[in-house]
Amino acid sequence: MPTEERITAEAAIDRYADMVYRLALSQMKNTIDADDLFQEVFVRLVSHIRDMESWEHVKAWLIRVTINCAKKHYGLYWNKNVDFLEEPGRVADGCGGPELPEEHPVWAAVQKLSPKYRLVIHLYYYEEKTVAEIARLTGQKETTVKSQMHRAREMLKDLIQEQY
Repeated sequence: MPTEERITAEAAIDRYADMVYRLALSQMKNTIDADDLFQEVFVRLVSHIRDMESWEHVKAWLIRVTINCAKKHYGLYWNKNVDFLEEPGRVADGCGGPELPEEHPVWAAVQKLSPKYRLVIHLYYYEEKTVAEIARLTGQKETTVKSQMHRAREMLKDLIQEQY
């Protein structure tokens, strides 16, 4: 019977770095802020690693902390009032997952959504979380998550139709 890998910060980075970076990038919309958020999340993990009971607990904790750090970032005056210009072609670089070039109509449409809609779309489609898991991770009711998913899909449909 194989034993489960010991929970360490290094092992958590190996397992979940891509997931955290993709979520950070989907929320921050630029690689510089996503890199900062990624680093902040894993620095926090180092101080909490002893509290982790299982790998599923680590994964849920990382998603929750990434969401909270992104929300904190949006609350800063600078980020509310300044648009960041991303270098062309850098959004998909280093993502670790399937590349979505900036020109891709779905990627561009998702990036135009507000953070709460980008978050539920990302967790549902990219991280393959259920509505119940998203509700638990975001601290919302399942009906709220379902409503956000419905609204986000409608907005995406409208945005993509506008482009074509």
